[in-house]
Amino acid sequence: MERRVLGRTGRLVSVVGLGTWQLGADWGEVSEADARAVLDASAESGVTFFDTADVYGDGRSEEIIGSYLADNPGAGITVATKMGRRAPQEPASYTLANFREWTDRSRRNLRTERLDLVQLHCPPSSVVDDDQVYDALDTLVAEGSVAAYGVSVETVDEALAAIARPGIATVQIILNAFRLKPLDEVLPAASDAGVGIIARVPLASGLLSGKYTRETTFAENDHRSFNRDGSAFDVGETFSGVDFATGLTAAGEFTALVHDVLGPDVTPAQAAIAWIWQQPGVSTVIPGARNVEQARANAEAGSAEVLGPLFASGVREIYDRYLREQVHGRW
Repeated sequence: MERRVLGRTGRLVSVVGLGTWQLGADWGEVSEADARAVLDASAESGVTFFDTADVYGDGRSEEIIGSYLADNPGAGITVATKMGRRAPQEPASYTLANFREWTDRSRRNLRTERLDLVQLHCPPSSVVDDDQVYDALDTLVAEGSVAAYGVSVETVDEALAAIARPGIATVQIILNAFRLKPLDEVLPAASDAGVGIIARVPLASGLLSGKYTRETTFAENDHRSFNRDGSAFDVGETFSGVDFATGLTAAGEFTALVHDVLGPDVTPAQAAIAWIWQQPGVSTVIPGARNVEQARANAEAGSAEVLGPLFASGVREIYDRYLREQVHGRW
């Protein structure tokens, strides 16, 4: 597994990390035993970066990670959590007092005195532009409760605004073969500033695995059932904002590209993950996993050979043909 410096945190992390939204909520039921097995399999496969949030299962994801790390001291895992979605999404919610309250809760859940990295969790755009927000985050670092901070964003403009801030260590953004817009400005700007990029939704909520059909259904408590129109949270978090039918067509083309260019030994999911971390400026990619097999297969993508220009041009062609008009302007 290749490792890279995670922006201004100065920490070396695996290029394939683990997103743990699945271990908390909104992806159907995952037992605590299964969640612990996913963490074990990921760490054994060379993953050294876990991403979570205080709202994933109302803290369940954090608690499971905290318990796992307590049982595995010295595992060398960097944990990033997120805060801000437990309160009304209004600028007035983003205060030092609330930051202290939220990070204290996350520290208890994760069983640590100091959080490795805390990220604002897709806040309103005006929050990303607010000087007082960064003053408050700097105070958390000075007080020792947080080692570094970043922002998880929805749009390119939000990412660029965050990158311009001197205290920002990382920016987390949706980036995958169905969402190419960050390649144009965000990644170069982050590289120039020394800011780490954490790429989320790498498989477009599973579409890029190539396993879904028009007959595929999801559990009622799975966001792929209840958030296709963005009624629960930003629609970009579900299938990268692509409507399911169009996504299936594009995913079929992507699977064919993988087989034609890379051969039968690379799965579409592994190719999708490898394509992301091989982009200049990306620090780590955070696919989720619901079981041990997925966790191990995702981690294997972290040692994939360079996919090459033919594959890259194929990704761009699929995007331009099916997806640009639907997603490029929106984000």
